[in-house]
This record gives sequence, C-alpha cells and structure tokens, in this order.
Amino acid sequence: MPKDRPELPPVEELLATAVTALGGVERPGQVKMAQAVRDAVESEEHLAVQAGTGTGKSLAYLVPAIRHAAESGDAVVVSTATIALQRQLVDRDLPRLADALEGLLPHRPEFAILKGRRNYLCRHKMAAGMPEDEDDQLFDPREVSATGRMVQRIQEWANETETGDRDEIVPGVSDQAWRQFSVTARECLGAQRCPSGADCFAELARERAGEADVVVTNHALLAIDAMEDFAVLPEHDVVVVDEAHELVDRVTSVVTGELSESTIGLAVRRAGRLVEQGVADRLQESGEDLRALLAVAPPGRVDTLPQSLGMTLALIRDAAFACITALGPRNKDKDDPENAGLRKAAFTVLDDVHDTAQRMLDAFGPAAGDDADESGDAANGDHAGDARSEEVHRAEVVWLEEGRGRVPPTLRVAPLSVGGMLRDKLFGDRTVVLTSATLALGGSFDSLARQWGLGKGEWTGLDVGSPFDHPRRGILYVATHLPQPGRDGLPEAYVDEIAELIEAAGGRTLGLFSSMRAAKAATEALRERLDVPLLCQGDDSTSQLVKQFAGDPATCLFGTLSLWQGVDVPGPSLTLVIIDRIPFPRPDDPLASARQRHVAATGGNGFMAVAATHAALLLAQGAGRLLRSMDDRGVVAVLDPRLATARYSGFLLNSLPPFWRTTDPAKVRDALRRLTAGS
Repeated sequence: MPKDRPELPPVEELLATAVTALGGVERPGQVKMAQAVRDAVESEEHLAVQAGTGTGKSLAYLVPAIRHAAESGDAVVVSTATIALQRQLVDRDLPRLADALEGLLPHRPEFAILKGRRNYLCRHKMAAGMPEDEDDQLFDPREVSATGRMVQRIQEWANETETGDRDEIVPGVSDQAWRQFSVTARECLGAQRCPSGADCFAELARERAGEADVVVTNHALLAIDAMEDFAVLPEHDVVVVDEAHELVDRVTSVVTGELSESTIGLAVRRAGRLVEQGVADRLQESGEDLRALLAVAPPGRVDTLPQSLGMTLALIRDAAFACITALGPRNKDKDDPENAGLRKAAFTVLDDVHDTAQRMLDAFGPAAGDDADESGDAANGDHAGDARSEEVHRAEVVWLEEGRGRVPPTLRVAPLSVGGMLRDKLFGDRTVVLTSATLALGGSFDSLARQWGLGKGEWTGLDVGSPFDHPRRGILYVATHLPQPGRDGLPEAYVDEIAELIEAAGGRTLGLFSSMRAAKAATEALRERLDVPLLCQGDDSTSQLVKQFAGDPATCLFGTLSLWQGVDVPGPSLTLVIIDRIPFPRPDDPLASARQRHVAATGGNGFMAVAATHAALLLAQGAGRLLRSMDDRGVVAVLDPRLATARYSGFLLNSLPPFWRTTDPAKVRDALRRLTAGS
C-alpha cells in the first residue's frame, strides 16, 4: 500500500456497514464472497464465484472493489451483460453504497457508467449535417415518415441533454434515426482533430470515468477495450465480470464479421462520394455478384468453399482495397474536419468489408479465393468426414444466415473459440473476478473456464451457495411418463400436461419454450382450454408483458430465450416454471455445430463440451426464475423425460439448484393446489 495513503477498514467492516445502511441482512455467502474477492485482488489471481440469487453478490464485489480503488488509486471496472443491471448498479446500488461508506474512506467513492461511443450523440456529425448512409429505397414511406419524427425528437433533445446518452430518450428511437447523429469509435476523428472535441459527449463520459473509483460498462465494450489497439476504458488493474455466463457469447458477437448486400452498399455509398465513379462501381458490381450467389444458396454452415463464392469474396476484397487506395493517405484533409469526417467514415466501412472478405477466405486455408471447390454448395454440410483433418487447424467458421423481411441474406464469420483472445487480451495483465448465479455446470467450473481460455492452476473457483432452502422451497418435476420431444412441434401430450399443471397452480405460470414456434402453439391451444389470462412473447414489449404477468397472479406468460434469463418476479405471481424441453442448440446452428465438430476432431467430447454445456447453462438460468425472494415457493416442471433418463442427465441435473425431485405428476399437482390455496 502506498505510504501516503491511510490504512483502511477491513472488507468485513465495510460490508457490514453497507448492509446495515441499505437495510439488508448480512449473509454468510455474501461475506465469504467479499473475502474471496479481496484475496483475489491482493494476490492478483483470477477468481470465478457462483453466487445464487439472494446472496447479495453486487455488494459482495462492490465493497472490496471500492476499497481497492481507494487504497491503490486505480479504478476498478465492473462489466455487465445487460443494460438493466448497469442501471441498477449506477442508479441504485452505487449511490447508496457511496453514501454508506463515505465516512470510512479517504473520500466519497465516485462511480461512472461508460458505454460504446455509438451510444453518445456526436456533436460534429450533427453540426456538419453529414449525408445519411441509409438507402431510402429499402423503406416504405410510413417508415421514412416515422424516422423523420424520431430525427426531430433527437434534434430537440440535443439542445437539452447534458450527457448525450441515447438511453435518455424516452420513448426510444430506431437505430436508423440514431445513426444520423452518432459514430463508432473507428469513425471518430478524435478529440484533437474534431472541431467539437472539447464538448464531445463521449469524451466527457471518458473523463468522468477516468476520475471514478468504479467504472460500470458492458461485456461488448470490455472486449473492444481489450482487443483494439486504442484504449476505451481508463487505466485499470482489476475487472469484475458480472453475468459472466454471457461473456463468451457477447465477445463472440463483437468479433463476428458479416458481408451482405447492405454492408457492401453502405461502403459503396460512402466511397462513391470521395473516389472516381469507376472505382466505386467495381465494389458495387462485386456486391451484386454476392447478392445473386446468396439469394440461391441454402442457409447454414459453409464447410467447403465453392469456386464462385471464393472468386466473389476475392473480388470484394480487391475492390474494397482499390477504394481504400483511391482515398489516399488516411491523414489527408486533417485541416478540413467535414471532409475528414466523411473520409474516416468511408475508411471504416471499407476496412470492415476488406478485412471480413479476407477472413472468410482465410477460414478455408491459403489461396482459397483462387483454389476454391467448384463442386461445393454455399452451405454444404455433407463433407464432414473429408474435412475432419482440417477441423483441427480451422480457426473460424463461415455461415449463411437467411434473409428476413428487408434484411438480406448475410454471410458471417466468427472464431470457433474466443478463449485464446480472452486469455491474451483480458486475463493477461489484470486480475479478473467472474461471477454469476450460474457458473458451476455439472457441479464444476471447468466447462466455462475452458471457454474463457483459463487452464488449470490459473484461476480459483468458489460456490458460495444461496440463502434459499431449495429442497424445502422448490420441487423439480421431470415428466418421465411423456414421450421424448420430436421435431414436429409440441406433442399433444405436452399440451395436456401443461394444462393440468396450470389448472393446479391457478395460473401463476412462466412457460419457457425452446422455440417461438412452440410457445405460440402452446398459447393458441391453451387459450381455448383455460380460463386464466395467457400472454405470449410478441403480444407486446417483453417488459410490458412481464409487468402484466407480475401484476396479476392468475396470469401466465409464455415465451422463449429472453425470458429464460430476464425475468425477476418474486411473490405469488410466479409459482410454476414450465420448461418444454432440454434447450440444446439447434442441430443446424452453424457456430455451435462447428464448435462441437472441432472439439470432436481434437479428441474431445463435442456433445458434452458444447451442446450439453449450452443446455445446462440455460436450464440453470430458467430454473433460477422460480425462487427470487426468501418467501417464494413453487415447482420447476421439465416436460422432457431425457432429463431423468439420458446418459447426460447427471451433468444437467448437477447444474440445477438442489430442489426436491420427483417424477410423480399427482404429487406435483397436489403440491401446486396446496400452494394456491395457501396464497
């Protein structure tokens, strides 16, 4: 500890003060976690902590984080996956915690929220009136009119805002409208060159973050900061990753590249303002070639590169490079901010197109664009055996995503694993604490640690448990008498089972389905059979549906992925959670199937490493919706009998909270009726 800094109270004292000030009750798991975080920071060792709902994990990591910041003078970065948790930390937890600890620390703890530059209004872009990038032909007049009204709202808000943060605009605005007033980090001219640099909202947010003890950000920005050449976050030596079970997916999204008619069209429009028409036309023609190829290709993973696709990707790469060359030196027009802004925007999208096309070619080996497989399909999965030896060396996977509505077919490329990136860029030179209610899958942290790129001896795992008495408060019911789920929609026996359970529970049911198709089918079938209100995801905004569900105990809510992790409804409105089937990734999921095949090719168990791990994580998250407060009681009903009978069932069951288990439907219905009668 620096000599000029006073000795601070121990973590235990600070935590006790905070809990008392916030009107809470200190819990053994919370104290144990806070001590573990302190020890990890002091020893500079990575730590993974599973802390069940009700532990108070936010305080358990914030208190030692604030103490470390006060002692060292360095900021601590807290990264979350969701805006909801960011807002909870910044609007509720941190202000109250700062008030509670102010008298025990050298100064009142300071905190700030920092988002990606795209989330802040760009004064220069607004003042310069830079041309709109959108192709208006893609939108009908009503959409254009709606966007115009949003643009007007943004302009009015811009005269009042002190932060320039998009989230201040309520109701929100579309991405199309917001893009007219924002830039990405790579499009930004930089504070020194920009005429509005002194008043830049993004720079002001960074300045506030630079003075804070705790900086709250998100997994995407954390990944960008770790992997880009330029620093986004202030200097820090400790990172706390909350909702760490989502880290790999969020980082994968950041490093996924895409090519489509839209991305190339944007590059053409930006370049066309600044280079000779013939040069831009080359890129336009290559984009049209890609559109024609993707329009007739089947969606899915691309295992072998057709010669036509390889040649088209090479043409796109070379045409983008020609545009980049025609733009001239990157620092040209440094004294002409408006033109410099247009050039920077063009360079950004042209670089993306060029680099993504090259990545896609590289995914198939050297000289792929010149030596492509003329006989292959654009998404052919029939050559897995021939390609097995290549799987060991392949680093990325390419797939075609079918178009939906006005979104054209899109070719994507992503790493088979982001573990190496995380190991080198995130874990390499800082201490990282990873926490969630769901980390120990199959009773072990090893599955997620491997995905994070951490090897044995490089981290410590700790499960501090939960204050909930799961065996006495909850029942895990597996309907072993039902048939295994098939591919032809929701079996009639499942609909009957759901109806009987809901009738016994008197409503109060959250139905978590593996697909939107199944959720809608169940909703349509049961609305005719049940007398309780039944909501389905898509009927309204998810937040409004959850609000309705929480407000009326007789109501049921059915939905899919976002409800598995995003619902927090304590009290009598949620007594029954129904899960229709084990949530394995779809067999045709291009990234999951490629990762599974890669693990198998390197001698591992691809199913357990990828599919079972994915299912275990979602099952645990879904089951975690049941008990949200100390008074909650109820049933988690899994209709898929494989949870009790399959060879992998032990791994999945050991990933779930320790509820009392049964396969007897009569016992479950009786228990639900008693709960309903007593509420």
